[in-house]
Amino acid sequence: MKKTYKIDVDCANCAAKMEAAANKVDGVKEASVNFMTLKMKVEFEDGADTEAVMKEVLKKCKKVESDCEIYF
Repeated sequence: MKKTYKIDVDCANCAAKMEAAANKVDGVKEASVNFMTLKMKVEFEDGADTEAVMKEVLKKCKKVESDCEIYF
């Protein structure tokens, strides 16, 4: 399953780091962050609890940029 989320991120470098962090979360098959459109696209593993996975993604992304937000 693929979903797109609106994000708040301050710079392209942080967006790249957030993408790398999101790709390390269990349940994420592939994640990409587009700084220009402020969107994160996430493809989930089959059977993954998308809400629980996104909470973990947000937690990891806040380690990169503490004031980032992902709207899900």
